[in-house]
Amino acid sequence: MSKRIDYNEIAPAGAKALAGVYGYVAHSGLPEALVDLVYLRVSQINNCAYCLDMHTRELIKKGQKIEKIALVQAWPEAGALFDGRERAALAWAESVTRVAETGVPDAAYEAARAVFDEKELVDLTIAISLMNAYNRMAISFRNTPQAAA
Repeated sequence: MSKRIDYNEIAPAGAKALAGVYGYVAHSGLPEALVDLVYLRVSQINNCAYCLDMHTRELIKKGQKIEKIALVQAWPEAGALFDGRERAALAWAESVTRVAETGVPDAAYEAARAVFDEKELVDLTIAISLMNAYNRMAISFRNTPQAAA
């Protein structure tokens, strides 16, 4: 598989706009570890090899336990490994990412609202949406994961 287009080179203003949203999320007040786990889960759902590789490396570099990284995709069965906010964020990430299937039902919203205040929930949804956009860019233009380079 070879890279189709370097979208950062072809559309630098668009790439910069996405990076601006990334910066917003980084400074939103949401815990960095929580956002990183959500980015990984969204990338798992979308099967984005480039992003899976990148986020796994980032989580390891930041000291996240390998057991937790390995079980992100099976978080509902991981017992107490994920705290309540992480579980709520991962559930919300799944529902929002799979919007065409789920319609993001009221029950999912109410569960997320029980754990996150309104600003946190909006910021979390921006983070989820951003990662979905990045996944689509990387998959569409065949970004090569570092592990495969």
